[in-house]
Amino acid sequence: MYWGADFRRMPTPYTEILHFGGLTIPAQRLLIIAGAFGLMGALHLYLKKTMTGATIIAMAQNREGAFLVGIDANRVAMMTFAIAGMLAAVGATLFAPINLVYPAMGHLLIMKAFVIIILGGMGSIPGAIVGGLIIGFAEALGGFYISNEYKDVIAFALLVVILSVKPTGLFTKGVR
Repeated sequence: MYWGADFRRMPTPYTEILHFGGLTIPAQRLLIIAGAFGLMGALHLYLKKTMTGATIIAMAQNREGAFLVGIDANRVAMMTFAIAGMLAAVGATLFAPINLVYPAMGHLLIMKAFVIIILGGMGSIPGAIVGGLIIGFAEALGGFYISNEYKDVIAFALLVVILSVKPTGLFTKGVR
């Protein structure tokens, strides 16, 4: 309410343009890539190497079985929600300087995240990574060869095509 619903630009301290061979990339986007990989690695280590991570995985695999062995489902659900909120806050902080900031700025990103999760397979972190890469490359190539106006539609069309071939997603082996 204080700032209103106007579109605003958030300044970035990383305005440099970096050149690696024939590749030109803004420093802010490189920071986003490094931050995303760092967060994925940290989340993976947290889930695989800590007792709390093991309880989260147990809850994701079988909620009733986790309850039967003494895991407090409400506490784990609240922790999972808090972790998701922290990851979303860091992601928004990284993303805001390259996009306009407004109250509904995350709607398209949430839809694309949904497509990536469904495409990769529910509960599969490697599937989410591969799904994100597939969507990213498809949008980049589609925007270049077809039209930049259709790049958002390409993600949903790709979801329909892949789910027509493999309805459970790409990486669902061993995941329920």
